[in-house]
Order: sequence, then C-alpha cells, then structure tokens
Amino acid sequence: MDFSHLTKDNFLMYTIKEYTNPQCTNIEEFHEDLNRIKYIKRLLGRYDTKGILKDRLILNHIIVLNNVFGTHACSRILFYKIEPKFHSYLKSFLQFLNYLPVTIPETDLNKIPTNHQIIKTLKEI
Repeated sequence: MDFSHLTKDNFLMYTIKEYTNPQCTNIEEFHEDLNRIKYIKRLLGRYDTKGILKDRLILNHIIVLNNVFGTHACSRILFYKIEPKFHSYLKSFLQFLNYLPVTIPETDLNKIPTNHQIIKTLKEI
C-alpha cells in the first residue's frame, strides 16, 4: 500500500503499520491511543474559540502518541487529522517538544507559522 500521502483509504493501515506499543494487549488500546487525536483537536478548538489553553494535557497526549507511533509518523498523523486552521498551534507544540520533522508530505511545514503565545506559555512550564 502506498503511504506517500495519507488518505481516508490508507490512514488506518498506516497507523497500524507504525503502531509500536509493547503493552498493547487488544485492539481497544490501539483505538484509545488513536482517540487522543480527537482530544487534541477538541483542546485546540477550545483554545481557538475560548482562549483556554490546556497546555500540559495537550503535551501529554502528543507525547503518548509520539511514544507509540514515533516522531515522524506522529507528526504526519496529527497534521493529516487536525484541521489546517489549527496547524500553527500544533506546530508550536511539536516544535517545543522537538518532535517537528523537517518535512512531511501532508503539508508544507515552512508555510505554517508558529503561535508565539503558545510558545511563550510552553516556555514558562
């Protein structure tokens, strides 16, 4: 299967291929880890609409995803699943964690600005 660009047709196969969690004992745990993407989207949406940033919770979800998918796959998955209007927020978190790859096929990372307010908040942790 071709994974040069993630699509709705190859997304699940890509995530299964990249998933490495030795403690995973069943498919439900895999889906729980994938659900972290939804939580991140919801938290970024709350920041966008209400200005409430749950920075530590977002960091925790991203770290867990990075641990089970690896840095490059985690970034690809997140940029594919999260709406472009939140990409600057996402890029800021990934950059802070030093998880941001140089390139990914899903988007042009150089054209996405970082969010200076998020960076400032994260540096205060």
